[in-house]
Amino acid sequence: MIIFPKFLRLFSLGAFLLAAFLPAPVWGQGEHQGFSAWLEGVKAEALEQGIDAALLEDIFTGMEANPKVIELDRKQPEFTLTYQKYSSQRLSSWRISKGREMMVVYRTELEAVGEVYGVQPRFIVAIWGLETNYGTYVGGYDVIRSLATLAWASPRDSRKTFFRKELLLAIKIINEGHISHQAMEGSWAGAMGQGQFMPSSFFGYAEDFNGDGRRDIWTTPEDIFASIANYLKNHRWDAAYTWGRQVTLPENFAEFAAGLQQQNAGQGCRAERSHSKALTLGEWNDLGLRRLNGDQLPQAAIQGRLVRPDGESGPAFLVYDNFHGLLRYNCSNYYALVVGRLSDYMRDAP
Repeated sequence: MIIFPKFLRLFSLGAFLLAAFLPAPVWGQGEHQGFSAWLEGVKAEALEQGIDAALLEDIFTGMEANPKVIELDRKQPEFTLTYQKYSSQRLSSWRISKGREMMVVYRTELEAVGEVYGVQPRFIVAIWGLETNYGTYVGGYDVIRSLATLAWASPRDSRKTFFRKELLLAIKIINEGHISHQAMEGSWAGAMGQGQFMPSSFFGYAEDFNGDGRRDIWTTPEDIFASIANYLKNHRWDAAYTWGRQVTLPENFAEFAAGLQQQNAGQGCRAERSHSKALTLGEWNDLGLRRLNGDQLPQAAIQGRLVRPDGESGPAFLVYDNFHGLLRYNCSNYYALVVGRLSDYMRDAP
């Protein structure tokens, strides 16, 4: 998922599935009438932006707010999993083997996209796999209805503003002919397509790679891959390097760990604030960090930051600048580490 505000980050497939088991509240006539009146204001704003009037009538006629979306929004599950548990659930043998299979099936398309955008295909496939299980589950919610519901019912003005903006952009996507209203399905929170883009991300990064006039992030592999790659490209991706690696720490690491705390702890997204300060790989070598096989770190002129997602008792990772791009996709160290590790399994795909 992409460019989600703080209250939507870490949203996962599990939250999609939760929807089927949550009871929807019973609404009275007053709530429905209030929503209908609110929609008239949205329609007026959309008309001012040049949206086709007939299209708006087709989209909104008979639409009611979705109580289940409100229920999900107000009962989002707390993410208390450890990294070890999170990664073991997502780095399944199926996801790894399916990803390697997709690397072969779409080799030509992935190599073409990778060449244009400067992003290794294995990272494109890893994000695709983690977001929607390689396109097998993109969510079954009417995106327009979900965004309208959230824009109307959200308790805070900032959330109302965010979702109203996304709603109007989603309508614009339909108006431009990229997809029909009926086919625009996604998560309850409005993320769409096989790469799970919010409408604002669609306009910022979605690509028409096959040149058919549509940026089809729902069904066209070339467009899906190019859109993911374009997002990474626009967030400092460098194909000359990987994402990072798991490392071992020296026995005396605790003696100097405090001196490695990030100096700009107030900057970056939430996940980045837990990283250590940046040192060159040579400096990390001098401190005793090693690859899992005991070898020294690469002799590359790049910097790395130490990430310990489960604290002192868990694994340690040295992450490079490309990790920043993965965190822009979803500001979660758990998520970005799993994408990186999943991509490593595909590095030697046949």
